Amino acid sequence: MNTMRYKGYAARIEYSDEDDCFVGHIAGINDIVGFHGDSVSKLHLAFEEAVDDYLKTCRKARRSPQKPYSGHIMLRVPPELHAKVAMLAEAHGKSLNSWVSELLDQAS
Repeated sequence: MNTMRYKGYAARIEYSDEDDCFVGHIAGINDIVGFHGDSVSKLHLAFEEAVDDYLKTCRKARRSPQKPYSGHIMLRVPPELHAKVAMLAEAHGKSLNSWVSELLDQAS
C-alpha cells in the first residue's frame, strides 16, 4: 500500500465516483481533516495544504495538534506465544521489539 506522507502525517485516500475525484483524510488522528483533488498532483498539494492549515489552526487555538500513532503497540498474547516468539527473536540475534518490527514491516 502506498501512503502519502507530509510532516509526520499520513493520508487515507478513497475515490469518490459521485464527485469524480479523490477524497482524503489525515489518518491516525481523531480530529477530522479532509481534502480532495481531481488528480494525483492536486491531491498531494491539497494534502499538504490541509496539514499546514491543521497545524496553523491548532497554533491559533493554542492547543497541541494530535500526533498520528505513537509507535507503541500493546498486545496481549498467551504466555506460551510470548515465550515462543521471544525465543525466535533471540535465535535471530535480535530483541523481541526489533524482530517483531521487522515482521510487521515485511507484512505491510
